[in-house]
Amino acid sequence: MKVNTALILCAGFGKRLSPLTLKNPKPLLQLRNNVTMLEDCINLIIKLDIKKVLLNTYHLGDQLHKFVKDKNFQIDIQIIDDGKEILNTGGGILNMMNYSNDDDFLIFNPDTVWSEKYINEISKMQSLYFSNKFKNCLLVVKKSLSFDKSLKGDFELKNNLLIKNARKEFIYIGCQILNRSLLKQYRVTNFSISEIWSKLLNKNELMGFESLNDFYHLTNLEIFKKLKDS
Repeated sequence: MKVNTALILCAGFGKRLSPLTLKNPKPLLQLRNNVTMLEDCINLIIKLDIKKVLLNTYHLGDQLHKFVKDKNFQIDIQIIDDGKEILNTGGGILNMMNYSNDDDFLIFNPDTVWSEKYINEISKMQSLYFSNKFKNCLLVVKKSLSFDKSLKGDFELKNNLLIKNARKEFIYIGCQILNRSLLKQYRVTNFSISEIWSKLLNKNELMGFESLNDFYHLTNLEIFKKLKDS
C-alpha cells in the first residue's frame, strides 16, 4: 500500500520572512537556481509516485494559482482556497481532505528545502506506516542536523514512538502521514494540527520516523540570507 494524495500547506503569511513575503507568498521564494520552495516540494512528490496534489492558499493566493498554471507540472494539482479567513494548519488540512476520497495523506510544509535525498526515507516511512497500521507518522531529525541551530527540539523518539521529555532532541521537519479518522471530530475552522499531536502524545500514539539528512528550513529572514549565500 502507498499514499496516493499529498497535501501542501501554502496558506500562511510568512511573517518571519517579512518584507520578502509582503508581495510574495513564502512557498514562491527562491533559494537557488531560480527554483521556488514549492517547486522543489512538488518535484519530490512527483518522484515519490504520488498521483495527486492538493495545496491550500490564502495569502497572495492569486500568485500561487498563476504559478501552478504556468508551470504545468506533470501531476494532477488542485488548489483549495481557505476561504474568507485563514484556517491554520489543522483547519487547512481538514479542508483539503474534504476534497478527496482517500483516507491517508502525505502532508508537506514547503518551507523545508525538499530534494530527492528524501525519497528513500519517505518511502520507508510509508512502509512503516502501512505495515504497522499506524494512523500518523511524523518525519523528524536530530537537532544536530539542523542548519538553523536556534531551532528547539519538539520530541524524543524511541522505537518510532514520539514522546515529550526534557531532552527534546528531535525536530519535526515538515512531512507527515495522517489518516483522516484523526480529524473526524473537528470542523473546518482555524485550529493547529499540533492539537491533534498533543492528544496523540497523551495517549502514547504519536509516531515518528527519523531522517538522517541535514535539515534546511526557511525559518526567518536571517536564515534565508544564509541559505541564499551558502
